[in-house]
Amino acid sequence: MSRTRRTASSRRQVPGARGRRAALAATALLAAAALTACSGGAGGADGGKAEMKKKEMSVSVNLTGDRVKAGEPVKVTLAEGKFAQVKVTDGKGGELAGKISEDGRTWTSERNASPGQDYKVEAQNTESQSATTQFKTTAADKVNKVTINPGKANGVVGIAQPISIVFDNPVKNKAEVEKQLQVTTSNNTEGSWGWFKDYSGNDRVDWRPKEYWKSGTDVKVDMKLNGVDSGSGYFVKDYNTEFKIGKDRRMKVDLDSKTMSVTEDGQVVKKIPISAGTPGGQKASWSGKMVLMAKEGTIRMDSQTVGLGDSYDKMVDNSMRLTWSGMYVHAAPWNNANFGNANTSSGCVGMSDANATAFYKEAQVGDLFEVVGAGSKGQADIGNGYGEWNLDWAAWQKKSALNGSTAGAQNG
Repeated sequence: MSRTRRTASSRRQVPGARGRRAALAATALLAAAALTACSGGAGGADGGKAEMKKKEMSVSVNLTGDRVKAGEPVKVTLAEGKFAQVKVTDGKGGELAGKISEDGRTWTSERNASPGQDYKVEAQNTESQSATTQFKTTAADKVNKVTINPGKANGVVGIAQPISIVFDNPVKNKAEVEKQLQVTTSNNTEGSWGWFKDYSGNDRVDWRPKEYWKSGTDVKVDMKLNGVDSGSGYFVKDYNTEFKIGKDRRMKVDLDSKTMSVTEDGQVVKKIPISAGTPGGQKASWSGKMVLMAKEGTIRMDSQTVGLGDSYDKMVDNSMRLTWSGMYVHAAPWNNANFGNANTSSGCVGMSDANATAFYKEAQVGDLFEVVGAGSKGQADIGNGYGEWNLDWAAWQKKSALNGSTAGAQNG
């Protein structure tokens, strides 16, 4: 009897245990559901936002299409978010440098878009999304080109050599062009650009130091003109040159004593008897400060090419040009009797074969020549060679389109 009750009692406990386990399981499911909801699951309010697709990155460019006018910077704008990087390249693989704004929303190129180029814009935001776009600039109706002196082939030049740039077409936007011209020197040489007309009639801009160059100075010139509108044609490339300043050599031609003194590093090393231009009229020599423009060697000199009729037509040795109008230093053996005695040439500075040969060997392009004394026909025009040294510093600075700023001169 008692065992039967124990058995009955034991069977009644089994359903109770199952119920408790079921209740625990139900509680666990509710807790899991609550955790899932708090964790942003499908059933929660935040979960819907997490599963929403990110908006695609969208950029806009101020220059769009395939008929874009060149001559202005490229500006890329981000619709939302911040730029991580922007890359703009042309069809040749050249990259257009630029900067992202402080708020991260825009990127602007440092240079203008140049004519006749295909540009590709590749951008990435801080969310690692990317976007690309393209545009094409129209070709320039007219292209402006330049001639630079000294060129890279010159290597070493004298202490009076200016940097000289002559333009094929007129430059109406002189200030804008001048901003793109940068001179870098190894010793922070002070100098300024100046605008005037070349002897050819073309626009020209020269850079000269405040004082003559110091020997040993390294000079680099960067002309970042690609995409710049000169006002009468676009530039479609950049230009550059570099050179070094050689020995400090200066020549003084004295029309009164009929001698040429050669000074090196402040010391007179030679005095050469000469015969300069015949005083009075068109055969007189130019006076003032000039620069040795080129060593041309043996050349044909024809008086008709410089408006002096049939005065001469001969081959001349050791010819060194001082002006575009035809003033040279050269050998003149036909005039031996007058060296040191009389000025009887047609405007040039002549000397013996021996002196001319020795001097030609030592002279360097860019050396300073100064002609003094009575009987000259005055100073040559500033563009007839390199006549800027006849101006004082203040007068030279006034020829700059940027008020004589020396910002272009930087330490190397």
